[in-house]
Amino acid sequence: QEIRGYSPVTRIPQAPSHVLGVLNLRGSIVPIVDLRMRFNLQRAEYTPLTVIIVLSVESAGGRRDFGVVVDGVSDVIDVAANDVKPAPEFGEHVSTEFIEGLAAVSGRMVMLLDIDQLIGADVTGVALSPAA
Repeated sequence: QEIRGYSPVTRIPQAPSHVLGVLNLRGSIVPIVDLRMRFNLQRAEYTPLTVIIVLSVESAGGRRDFGVVVDGVSDVIDVAANDVKPAPEFGEHVSTEFIEGLAAVSGRMVMLLDIDQLIGADVTGVALSPAA
């Protein structure tokens, strides 16, 4: 939905470590997830290039907005469905459940994530809904 600069979040008690907290975006309470922490990668310092990508995610509780913290955004591209190749099998020791597929873009491979699978199931329990 949008890409915005990183801003501090309000922490949620007992949330998973990759759920940083929530932001109020134009009246909607949006949970914020750090993808480095979600993938168990080394934590990086937030810099002026760090951004939050606001996404609409489908979960068991319906469609909700979430923000994901990423190191930076270099390009926004459209990928045709027929250009997406399935993720290769790496055996039982490497999980590819969050990979929607791979696509070649300008001579490099781009990994497409299944955001509904990646964020939807394990974050909806801590997401806050706006007061009605």
